[in-house]
Amino acid sequence: MFIGSGIYRGSRYGDRHPLAIPRVPTAIDLARALGWLGPDQYRTSPRAKPAAMTGFHTGDYLAALQKAEQDGRVSDAVRHRHGLGTLSNPVFPEVWRRPATAVGGGMLAAELVRDGGIVFNPGGGTHHGMPDRAEGFCFLNEPVLTIQRLLAQGLTRVAYVDIDAHHGDGVEYAFAGSDKVRLVSVHEAMRWPFTGGLEDTAQGASYNLPVPRGFNDSEFALVLNELILPVVADFKPQAIFLQCGADAVLEDPLSRLALSNNSHWSTVRALMPMTPRLIVSGGGGYNPWTVGRLWAGVWATLSGQDIPDRLPPEAEAIQRSMAWPRKGRPDPVLLTTLRDAPRDGPVRDEIRSGVSALRQRLAAGG
Repeated sequence: MFIGSGIYRGSRYGDRHPLAIPRVPTAIDLARALGWLGPDQYRTSPRAKPAAMTGFHTGDYLAALQKAEQDGRVSDAVRHRHGLGTLSNPVFPEVWRRPATAVGGGMLAAELVRDGGIVFNPGGGTHHGMPDRAEGFCFLNEPVLTIQRLLAQGLTRVAYVDIDAHHGDGVEYAFAGSDKVRLVSVHEAMRWPFTGGLEDTAQGASYNLPVPRGFNDSEFALVLNELILPVVADFKPQAIFLQCGADAVLEDPLSRLALSNNSHWSTVRALMPMTPRLIVSGGGGYNPWTVGRLWAGVWATLSGQDIPDRLPPEAEAIQRSMAWPRKGRPDPVLLTTLRDAPRDGPVRDEIRSGVSALRQRLAAGG
């Protein structure tokens, strides 16, 4: 099931913000243009109510976020306390409704997989949100609230896999020390929020692998097969949540990694048979042409579609219709294809040693 909402089509964080680009709508439009997303496969996300979020977020913060949307501004005190009205987390007309819709989509996803299944909620993945404040473009922490809903349904082992370029610090904060949630994160080293070091175990719950600039598909394949999959398999998860941020690809402006979208799709493909319940979210991704392609390909992988070598005219028109103030026209391959060419390369020793250290920890029981 694909979960979306019209709110992503009409709202943005501001003209100069990295999220002033279409993302979820582009993925939806591409999937429909390719014939992959019929009415029976699509659900409109509900908007989560404040009472459903108090398992992680404070009541004061939720009230402040709603008031920020109502007033269109915040006081200096609220800005300082809750991180609202900053350059990263600005007040915009849908500052409450949009993140609450993303959370509603995640909670709906948890309900849909109660008895097994696969759900894609690309508007989710807001993994930096903290209990009492907004952080890193994330006003509400959808992954935390979705995983809490899975646990409330009686599950006792949920694996959280995060391949966003940025470490999911809010999710790690929420589940530090948990024996019910195991976290695996692969993210760029020395990149905001500057957490998730190799030695950071979150009291035994997390396996963090910070990777260097230029991280390529060959290196990712090693990490997937030698770290992510063994850590997940060892946990025997009843459900997996994959945060599939699209900002680790070569063309993204907010990271210095060099993956192709094939790495993300291979992760989806590898995790699918490992659990009866799989929820995949979006996350980061700040190049409008690469994000839509990557997430449309995620849906193709989840729903068993064949990705064509060249986009049909209707899908190509979607890519060509976009503009981006940060860049003129993109490489033609981003307009005419969905799949990137593989971006293979040498596997550096620091990645091998990081994987080896985490494997030794796994073998030692945590």
